[in-house]
Amino acid sequence: MKNKTNLKKGSGFSNSFKLTLKGLIVGALILTGIQSPLQAQEVEYSKPSWYFGVAGGANFNFYEGSTQQLNAAFTPPTTFHKGDGIGLFLAPSIEYHKPNTRLGFIIQAGIDSREGDFDQKFTDCDCPADLSTDLSYITVEPSLRFAPTKGNFYLYAGPRFAFLQDKAFTYKQGINPNFPNQVAPADVKGDFSHVEETIISGQIGMGYDMQLSKATSKTQLVLSPFVTYHPYFGQDPRSIETWNVTTIRAGVVLKIGSGHKILQVEEVVAVIPEVEFTVNAPLNVPGEIRVTETFPLRNYIFFDKESTDISKRYVLLNKDQVKDFKEDQVEVFTPNIELAGRSKREMTVYYNILNILGDRMGKNPTATITLVGSSENGPAEGKLMAENVKKYLVDVFAINATRITIEGRNKPKIAAEQRGGTRELVLLREGDRRVSVESSSPALLMEFQSGPDAPLKPVKIIKVPEPPIESYVTFKVDGAEEAFSTWHIEITDEDGIVQNYGPYTQEEVSISANTILGTSPEGDYKVKMIGTNKTGEIVTKESTAHIVAWTPSKIEEGMRFSILYEFDDAKAIAMYNKYLSEVVAPKIPANAKVIIHGHTDVIGEEAYNQTLSEKRANDVKTTLQNSVSKLGTTGVKFEVTGLGENENAAPFGNALPEERSYNRTVIIDIVPQK
Repeated sequence: MKNKTNLKKGSGFSNSFKLTLKGLIVGALILTGIQSPLQAQEVEYSKPSWYFGVAGGANFNFYEGSTQQLNAAFTPPTTFHKGDGIGLFLAPSIEYHKPNTRLGFIIQAGIDSREGDFDQKFTDCDCPADLSTDLSYITVEPSLRFAPTKGNFYLYAGPRFAFLQDKAFTYKQGINPNFPNQVAPADVKGDFSHVEETIISGQIGMGYDMQLSKATSKTQLVLSPFVTYHPYFGQDPRSIETWNVTTIRAGVVLKIGSGHKILQVEEVVAVIPEVEFTVNAPLNVPGEIRVTETFPLRNYIFFDKESTDISKRYVLLNKDQVKDFKEDQVEVFTPNIELAGRSKREMTVYYNILNILGDRMGKNPTATITLVGSSENGPAEGKLMAENVKKYLVDVFAINATRITIEGRNKPKIAAEQRGGTRELVLLREGDRRVSVESSSPALLMEFQSGPDAPLKPVKIIKVPEPPIESYVTFKVDGAEEAFSTWHIEITDEDGIVQNYGPYTQEEVSISANTILGTSPEGDYKVKMIGTNKTGEIVTKESTAHIVAWTPSKIEEGMRFSILYEFDDAKAIAMYNKYLSEVVAPKIPANAKVIIHGHTDVIGEEAYNQTLSEKRANDVKTTLQNSVSKLGTTGVKFEVTGLGENENAAPFGNALPEERSYNRTVIIDIVPQK
């Protein structure tokens, strides 16, 4: 048996590495020759920031620790400890660093061989034993590059992510030299067991850039010798035993980059771009009609599947916040979720239902409620859901516990899921997993309502109109981004009072007319745009503007009312009859337009839901029409539309049970006419 040498596995590699290195250098020389025509043109280029190339080198691998059980089928009679070997490293390389700076990065990914031979051992029969391995990986090595002097010498360090490619071994056992006639056992070849598929370790190294092409050429070639140290920690090839690998890598990187043309002094001409300055001050007629909405408060608190805690969708206060809560200012306490649908403001009201209920019960000490929890898992879980709602009202709003009764049920008294139903059961059951609030106290309930499905008293939302963006004064400076580093506006009124706005960098800015005017309804202004160009010079442009304040509509406010339906229910009109006749109808003025829209959720067939929404809307129209006639109100026009489950027109989303519950609605808009 031949004696082991350090290059036993590396002799083949040595030739391969020499050929690789020779190829890199020859390629560099050829590409360098290509640069000669460019150099003759007397055009200079900067050093590149990006380099692309290939790295090649030798891994000098050193083994420590011990290994003996090579796999489940073979364990040699002796334990191997130290060893060494040389393996190939070959990888594409990407490098970034701006010229004359210290920091950059390098990323290389390629073949990474950690092959080697363990030191020869002797078995009990005094027979020599050798173990070698072709261990290799695909490696990904991102590194931070640091040039201490901003020159050619650099350091780099970063993690190494290695993905196993080869785990083969060869075990050879010779004969006892004292018995030369013995026959040596056959070599054992196989794969190591318990080999880690992924290794995460580290590396630190240094390199030096040697310019192969002219430093002012457009295409620049650089050859960088490097040496890298890969310490043993993190480099345990197997999950059993203690074998680890330390590697010193030496090699070169051949990289190529493209520089940017350097303008000669005589080529640099300072050109200050022209700019145009315009001011657009809109007429600002009074805004559109305002709407005060009476928002119905559904008496259900919906619970998440498999949870008896109040959902985080609902706004939950602490004791210190109760004193600041007002139901007509619920937007101060908004839910901590992204609301679906277009009616974010209205759903904010609903998500404060527990706080509105607690506030009303605090102000009406004789009011009592029953909380009915319904769960598909049985009455006990439904009762626990109701108990958690009660606990919130008692602990946070200090409601006397004797005023709140709780019950548990399998299904709510008015259930969406009906016996024998087979379609869209998941959505129906989401709507039935809830706590219903029942009460006989008028202070809590909607006018003329009673029973388990009676909504709570609606909340009136009075939104103070804000100036729309269309009412703002627009200042436009065409070409500002190219011409100026910054610009600002100087506005002078008829009394010589100056206001300054800015600085800005964009080409268009809008400022509220009301901000400029203050308390004045309108005024004439001189407007000066003052820009600082990129050479430090000041450029001014002047204009004038007549600015008018935006004011909200002075005509009578519009009103919106809504009535809610249970699932697949078109008969709610009977329950709402007195509400429509005695609350809504008296608010309809002569010659008004009444717009009635019927909606459904998305559960069920689209055609069926369309018909259902039309029936709901027409029933509401009939009741209001008869009531208006009895009141003697004349000239009222009705506009009725059934929108079915149309999600583009739906007032709310359909992702959550509360959204679907609010989509089972008829919305009534009362629009006064001049």
